[in-house]
Amino acid sequence: MSNTLCFDFGNTRLKVAIFTNANLVELRVLENGSIEEIEKLLLEFSPTKTILSSVVHHDKAIESLLANKTKFHLLGTSTQLSFTTPVGKPETIGADRLALIAAAVDLYPHNHNLVISLGTCITYNFINNNHAFLGGSISPGMQMRFKAMHDQTALLPLISPSNEFTLVGYDTKTNILSGVILGMAAEIDGIITAYEQKYSNFNVLLTGGDISYFVPHLKKRIFADQNLIYKGLYAICEKNN
Repeated sequence: MSNTLCFDFGNTRLKVAIFTNANLVELRVLENGSIEEIEKLLLEFSPTKTILSSVVHHDKAIESLLANKTKFHLLGTSTQLSFTTPVGKPETIGADRLALIAAAVDLYPHNHNLVISLGTCITYNFINNNHAFLGGSISPGMQMRFKAMHDQTALLPLISPSNEFTLVGYDTKTNILSGVILGMAAEIDGIITAYEQKYSNFNVLLTGGDISYFVPHLKKRIFADQNLIYKGLYAICEKNN
């Protein structure tokens, strides 16, 4: 039995996925990503391999700790990938997007894949069946839209996400929920339609912490997988260790 720890340091949360062999067995949200917290994880799971994907400024001592205790890989410009990145300045592609693309190629290697991630931002990532990442687009995520309306108006409140609303909102809160969630769902369906007109057949993979708010409202056929990024990190870790 071999354990692998896949660390994902995102804009909103720091998480670690624990794999036993190739099976995701547990997902944890870290309190602060401190050296002490990482050391406790290493003691608890005794991993053979680790990987870190970070889009934030993290303590570099974490990298040294993981490298000393395990077969460690830092996802970055030197990472060996199972796909090509024929886009301008590939070094600017976020580590989180690289992991999502790796997961799509690993799970559906013979298909075109459109990976849509719902997090701080919405990212659209298209990978063709030749394993070439062609690019995509980025737009504001749900929480960012809620916050922008609150910060840039005098009276609109900052609300929490909920699926308790109707198409025709009946108060300020449900008006905002309807506008943001149904607006984003219409955006996602519209982007998928645009890709359909250009590429015909492809898989649509939907992931990210906010997917539960949107799956009920999407008209297009999708594969929803909240843990897609961790499966991609595991695939990358295997290739680079």
